[in-house]
Amino acid sequence: MKTRLTELLDIEHPVMLAGMGGVSYSQLVAAVSEAGGIGTFGAAPMRPGQLDEEIEMVKKLTTKPFGVDLLTAVPGQLERDVESIIRGGARIFVAGLGVPREIVDVLHQNNILVGSMCGKVRHAIAAVASGCDFVVAQGTEGGGHTGTVATMALVPQVVDAVGDKVPVVAAGGLFDGRGLAASLALGADGVWMGTRFIATPEAHAPRAYKETLVALPEDGTVISRAYTGKTCRVVRTDWTNHFEEHPEELKKFPEQAFESAKAGANHMGASPDVEVDPKREFMPCGQGVGAITELTPAGDIVRQVVAEAERVIAAMQRVRV
Repeated sequence: MKTRLTELLDIEHPVMLAGMGGVSYSQLVAAVSEAGGIGTFGAAPMRPGQLDEEIEMVKKLTTKPFGVDLLTAVPGQLERDVESIIRGGARIFVAGLGVPREIVDVLHQNNILVGSMCGKVRHAIAAVASGCDFVVAQGTEGGGHTGTVATMALVPQVVDAVGDKVPVVAAGGLFDGRGLAASLALGADGVWMGTRFIATPEAHAPRAYKETLVALPEDGTVISRAYTGKTCRVVRTDWTNHFEEHPEELKKFPEQAFESAKAGANHMGASPDVEVDPKREFMPCGQGVGAITELTPAGDIVRQVVAEAERVIAAMQRVRV
């Protein structure tokens, strides 16, 4: 399955692993890349020097392209890690909350492609103007930090605005090949998938987090500022319920993230062996979660998504109009 995205990134399939902080580490990144998609590190919660270590591990597991995702709003982190990204030979860099033009220029000078997460059309226009090589149009159905516009409405509008200039990648509530086929029909060149890849053996996530996703219905999520201070789609918990009732206690980003970690409700980036309380824990999660019924190896997910998308597209071609 070839699209502008596969050609740009030199990958086999238009499937991107979302750069989920605390989850998308070397084992998961390598598995997705080795299967023909592209794995992207979620480097936001990594301690100094950890990204270098993780990149070295992924390079031992695969020779295929990989990327790095950072929340550029975290003070000093981008400047700290950009050298690791360059030195490690990443193929792409994806900015979670905007990317400064000077950083785009530095990355381009080192043959690294740059993408940006966009929740509105104007975000995509600004990203392309700053020099980004592709944009990810993420609908509100997606897990993690998210906006207010739905995927089905957002993707074609972003395609209309910037699709003649750069590839557009669809994100938000996507979990299988039907989502990939639908995204291609909307004009996107690939998909950015997160939640489905958390429920895998390779994901760097606590056992209770994975088990929660397998059991959770599609309406078990909520958009809340309770864990980070920014709107984030997560599993509804006692912690989110408390801050719904007491919004005056919320702090701004990133202070709220520090508060939730200090209170033992946010173990992002901790060892997968850590025991967490699923009634309080920070568990980003998209609305496609209701379709997850078991843990599946990440490479199998990539292959299943592509095979199903091919079947759906073939069936559509047989429809008479």
